[in-house]
Amino acid sequence: MKNFKKIATITLAGVLALSLLTGCGSKSSDEDKTIKVAASPTPHAKILEQVKDTLADEGYTLEVVEFDDYVKPNQAVTDGDVDANYFQHQPYLDQYNEENGTDIVSAGSVHYEAMGIYKAQKDSIDQLEKGDKIGVPNDVTNEARALQLLQANGVIKLKDGAGLNATKADIVENPYGVEIVELEAAIIPNSLPDLALAVVNANYALEADITGDVIAKESADSDAAKTYANIVACAKGNESSDKIKALVKALQSDTVKKYLEKEYDGVIEATF
Repeated sequence: MKNFKKIATITLAGVLALSLLTGCGSKSSDEDKTIKVAASPTPHAKILEQVKDTLADEGYTLEVVEFDDYVKPNQAVTDGDVDANYFQHQPYLDQYNEENGTDIVSAGSVHYEAMGIYKAQKDSIDQLEKGDKIGVPNDVTNEARALQLLQANGVIKLKDGAGLNATKADIVENPYGVEIVELEAAIIPNSLPDLALAVVNANYALEADITGDVIAKESADSDAAKTYANIVACAKGNESSDKIKALVKALQSDTVKKYLEKEYDGVIEATF
């Protein structure tokens, strides 16, 4: 009887241990099948919504976490709170990595957002007068991009070689005598009443519903379109994981391309 009890106890312990291991395995499996992505609300989160069913067919659950700024999505990747983010272009990511000592990499590009010059107090560039204020994003890469767009439309001229690091200190000619006002990209649409014109990122223009007020924008075949393509980014080493490859494949699909064509009418275009 004692031996029977001993055997029964050992058997029960083994069953419990196996149950615990099986339970842990299920939890790990569930976590591996969830893809958590940090994204800007517009258009990134909306684009991600288009691939939820595609990923579900592959056995993945897509969880989108929305952020309204350009810093927290990268922090979330570094902290391991999300698997990837989808909100930025490569020059901005390079700048972020350099400034923060992080190692976040691109897993693939998805779309291009045309930065534009938008109406505010004035309806056209020809109406500009001395002292008029033009708002531009204040982060390094987007400010340089905005200044290049202003240069392409004859508002200013930058010194040779300013490139992706251009700031308003690099302006060598200012025929209209305008004042360049550096502002956080997200608040520029709300600042339009105080500006003559503004250079606005496409996602913020869409959120503010002002895309119909664009005066000029970067062309789809420009160097900017290639340089500033929006990417899926993740911690280095994870770009080759099954879940990240599945995410990128779903985003680089005809489903997404058709959605962009229908929804954004040239403001946002696929890069694949």
